[in-house]
Amino acid sequence: MNKISIIGLGAMGTAVANAFLKKDLTVTVWNRSPHKAQSLIARGAHHAIHIDEALGASSLLLISVLDYSAVQDIFHLVTDGHLDGKTVVNLTNGTPEEARKMAAWVNAQGAAYIDGGIMVTPELIGQPNAFVLYSGAEDSFRAVESTLTILGSPAYVGEDPALAPLYDLSLLSAMFGMFGGFLHAAALLRSEAVPAAHGTPMIMSLLKAMIELFPEIAHEIDTREYPTPSSNNAMMATALRNVLDGSREQGVRDDLIEPVWQLFHQGVQNGQAARDISALVPLLFMSHSAS
Repeated sequence: MNKISIIGLGAMGTAVANAFLKKDLTVTVWNRSPHKAQSLIARGAHHAIHIDEALGASSLLLISVLDYSAVQDIFHLVTDGHLDGKTVVNLTNGTPEEARKMAAWVNAQGAAYIDGGIMVTPELIGQPNAFVLYSGAEDSFRAVESTLTILGSPAYVGEDPALAPLYDLSLLSAMFGMFGGFLHAAALLRSEAVPAAHGTPMIMSLLKAMIELFPEIAHEIDTREYPTPSSNNAMMATALRNVLDGSREQGVRDDLIEPVWQLFHQGVQNGQAARDISALVPLLFMSHSAS
C-alpha cells in the first residue's frame, strides 16, 4: 500500500506520519486541532479538513490518540458508510476489553480491525530496535504487514484483538516495576548523599543477572511446578522487610516496596515459604482459582 491516512497528530501520531513520509508514501492526515498538521503539510502530507476526506483518501487508516474514548469521539464524526471496506489499525493504548468492544464496532461498520501497541517512544519510531504489537484477523494483518513494517518490527500476537493490549500492558507492567525499583534504590543512595550514578552500574549488573532467570521462572509459572530453592520466598520476605525498615530509617518512603513485601508475606502465610517466587503468581489473581 502506498497510500495511508493518519488520524491523531499528537507526538506519536506525528512520528508515525513522518515515518511514512520518509518512505515516500502518500500520507493524508487529520486531527481535531488542524494546526497540528502544519509541520506535516510542509513535509508533503495531504491535510484532510473533514475526517470523511481522510477515510476516502486510502483504504488503510491508522489512528493514534490519547485513549479509546477519544477514538470513539472521532468515529462519531464519521458519516455512515465511510468505514466500509477499510482496514483500521488502532495504535491507541488501552485495555483488552476496550479492544474487543472497538473491534466489534468497527467490524459492524464493514471494516477490518487490527489493534496495535507501540513499544517505543515517538523518537524511536522507524528505528531498528522499534517494535509494534498487533492483534486481530490474521488475513487483514498480513495484507498490510509490509506497510506497518515501516514503523518498526511487527509482532503479531494472535487473532483476538485483545491480545495486543494484553501484551502491551504486560510489558509496561514489567518496565514500570523496574523503574519503580530503580527510583527507590536511587532514593536510598541519595539519603546518604551517595551519587545515584555510583550505584547504577552495580544495579544494572544485578538486574541483568536476574533477567537471565526469567525464562526459567516463566516455565515454572506455566507448568505450576514450583521448586524449593535456597533463596526461597521466606528469605525474600525477610530481605524485603529489611528494605522497608531501612528505608524508613533513612527517611525514604516505602510506597513502592510495601506492596511487593505484602505479596511475599502473603505467600509465606499461605504455605509458599519454601517455594520459588513463581509460586506467588496465583496470589495475584482476584480469584485464586484463576491462573
